[in-house]
Amino acid sequence: MAPGSAPTGDPSRYFRRSALTASRETPARVVVLASGTGSLLQALIAAAGESSYPARIVAVGVDRDCDAARHAHAAGIEHFRVGLRDHADRDEWDAALTDRVVAHRPDLVVTAGFMKILGGRFLSAFAGRIVNTHPALLPSFPGAHAVADALAYGVKLTGSTVHLVDEGVDTGPILAQEAVPVLADDDQSTLHERIKTVERRLLVDVIAAVATRGVVSDGRKAQIQP
Repeated sequence: MAPGSAPTGDPSRYFRRSALTASRETPARVVVLASGTGSLLQALIAAAGESSYPARIVAVGVDRDCDAARHAHAAGIEHFRVGLRDHADRDEWDAALTDRVVAHRPDLVVTAGFMKILGGRFLSAFAGRIVNTHPALLPSFPGAHAVADALAYGVKLTGSTVHLVDEGVDTGPILAQEAVPVLADDDQSTLHERIKTVERRLLVDVIAAVATRGVVSDGRKAQIQP
């Protein structure tokens, strides 16, 4: 199976790297999509800089001018911009983004603070191979205001979730979660900072595990292979 090609069978249920690409000499090819400060991207760049890490970032895609693109440039990683406003409609943007990412032949796509909902063409092209991180314990508090929503609800625990991406908003099968306590004096900034500390480490660990061993998902359940 060439890097970036779909496995046989239902690609939304199964991702496993071939014997050829599973060796440490040929790490998994990862494209990262980002929209903001790029703190998650920086964590992945640092991890991928270690020779023992089983994945490397082959490109970074952004949808706007942002620090993430500058981090990619500083690290010598190819980066590109596909902005929604630069296209006639979402379908055209979806096609353009899909084509740019396909060109890099990724094994995995990571949405790391990417603030756009992916379109149907993109989801079809990379079904079962898109990984997202979310600052809450899904299915609680999906969407863009997860930290504020957790505080407003008064929960005592929130956290970080790493999951596969499907056509919904933060609804894909869960790969890993870690809890973060909500302190009595927390505001959105302090809580989010503690979540981000966990989020960065969890994402790095999950990408390494998925790149090495692959994932099987069936309905709501996803399992990183032993």
